[in-house]
Amino acid sequence: MLPTTTITAIADELAEAEKTRSVVPLLTSRYPDMTVEDSYAVQNEWRRRGIEAGRRPVGRKIGLTSKVMQVATGISEPDYGAIFADMVFENGSVIEHSRFSNVRVEVELAFVLRSPLKGPDVTVFDVLRATEYVVPALEILSSRIELAGRTIVDTISDNAAMGGMVYGGNPIAVDAVDLRWVSALLYRNETIEETGVAAAVLNHPATGVAWLANKLAQHNDGLSAGEIVLAGSFTRPMWVHPGDTVQADYRDLGAITCRFV
Repeated sequence: MLPTTTITAIADELAEAEKTRSVVPLLTSRYPDMTVEDSYAVQNEWRRRGIEAGRRPVGRKIGLTSKVMQVATGISEPDYGAIFADMVFENGSVIEHSRFSNVRVEVELAFVLRSPLKGPDVTVFDVLRATEYVVPALEILSSRIELAGRTIVDTISDNAAMGGMVYGGNPIAVDAVDLRWVSALLYRNETIEETGVAAAVLNHPATGVAWLANKLAQHNDGLSAGEIVLAGSFTRPMWVHPGDTVQADYRDLGAITCRFV
C-alpha cells in the first residue's frame, strides 16, 4: 500500500477540492501503483475527518452496479461511499448547484434498514429481511477528480462521487412490489431524458446491498439499523445546470422533484 503520509496528502487534496468546488488531476496518473485498498484508505480518512468535524453519518451509497453506469464510466466493478446527514435533501428541495462539482443526477432506490447487516456471506434474502422499507431516491454526483480516464481507484478515493441525495415518493415494504420491475422516468425541465428499470442493478437492487455488506466486512465494517443505502443507479447520469428542474416519476411509488439554483 501507499505510505500513510501519501494517503493523508491525497485526502488533504480532495478535502481542499471539495471546499473550493475544484477538480484535481487523476490520482492514477500520479500514483500508478495505487490500489483499491489505498483508495478506500483515502475515503476512510475523509469519512473519519467528517465525523471528527461533527458530520453525522447516515448511510452508504453503492455505485457502478448497472451495465449502463459501467459503460458510462468505463469502470467494470461496483464501489461504495459514505453519506452524511447534510447530504440528504427532502422532496421538492431547492439545491445550491455550486456546492458540487461536475453535477449529475441518477435514479435509484434507497433501502432503509430495520436491523444490521454484517458480512461475509450476506444474501439478497438477508437484505430483504433486514429492510424496513424502500423509497425512491435521486443521487447527486459530485466529482472532485477529473472525469476523463478515471479508474475505480480514482472514483473510490473521491467517495464514489457522492455529492447528495434527494428522497421522495412513497416508502414501501419490500414485499409490496416486485423491486426488480420498479421503473422510473427522469425529466429535466419537463423533457424526458432517461428511463430505467431497477433490475438493471445486478438483476435485483437488493443484490447491491448484499454486495456492500460483504465488501464492508473485508474492511471490518458493516451496516447498522437505521442506515440508508443507495442501491445504485438504473439510468445513465444526467447533467444538471443552475436553473434546471429535475423530476423522477416512479409511477405507483410516486415522484421526486428538486430544483438547482
